[in-house]
Amino acid sequence: MCLLFFMSAMLALAGCQVEQHAVEVETAVASTPVPALLPTAEPTANTTPVSSPTASPVLAFATVEQTLLARYASASPTKWGERVPGVQTRLQTKNKVIALTFDACGGKDGSGYDEKLIQYLIQEQIPATLFINARWMAANPSTFQSLAANPLFEIENHGTEHRPLSVTGKPAYGIAGTKSVKEVIHEMNDNADQIEKLTGKRPLFFRSGTAFYDEIAVAVAHDLGFAIAGYSVLGDAGATYNTEQVYNAISKATSGSIVLAHMNHPEKDTAEGVIKAIPVLQQAGFHFVQLASMELND
Repeated sequence: MCLLFFMSAMLALAGCQVEQHAVEVETAVASTPVPALLPTAEPTANTTPVSSPTASPVLAFATVEQTLLARYASASPTKWGERVPGVQTRLQTKNKVIALTFDACGGKDGSGYDEKLIQYLIQEQIPATLFINARWMAANPSTFQSLAANPLFEIENHGTEHRPLSVTGKPAYGIAGTKSVKEVIHEMNDNADQIEKLTGKRPLFFRSGTAFYDEIAVAVAHDLGFAIAGYSVLGDAGATYNTEQVYNAISKATSGSIVLAHMNHPEKDTAEGVIKAIPVLQQAGFHFVQLASMELND
């Protein structure tokens, strides 16, 4: 289940940059502590893996986790927000393509399913990237499996507890962030494990609850092999926009835009706004792509 995780983690710790497509390697990361990231440094990965093909997945993960805990033990973040270095917010293209991304946040008031929105995408054959939280999967198991089986939809990682990604517990929109490097690791990895277990495919991208990060958390994500998917178009503002606001936001997307909206609030107006905006964009010559099919940049 965790094979791709260890492949990606070992690549990152060997100094390779995060790519949009997974690269396979069969090595494990050494447990030797490495220098902590300086507070003003950009996210980097510069350790050298040591081959250990006989290590069990559990032991290999423990080794990776301990390595990262040692690496960032004395690192202090200086940045906080949706667009810290390493958060990728646009497609790298000059073509008229747009990525529609929809979050499913889960939780007491966030585990609904906007069937109208999804059925429209299926009917019109519009590809999209779905960022799924562990709580939403648990509440909607059959729906999740149906979505994951549909090639129109790319399944990506929206976290285990839907928390802002921080090493100090910093909140966003009233939601408490992860409080340590260890919590950062498990917010990403535990949900990735569950998605991989259910679909056979490990997610490539991560988006935190609230889409807020500090730069240390972003560096940890890269070391684990995840790309951080931000956005350039706020499509529904956490499903609070009305139909016209959703339409106005999405219809103004440009070449390379990543649109962020939600698929877990059927009682809101996201579906109506999306359904109104997509034909306008198509008439303007745009078509839609999944994140994994493109290169991204900041």
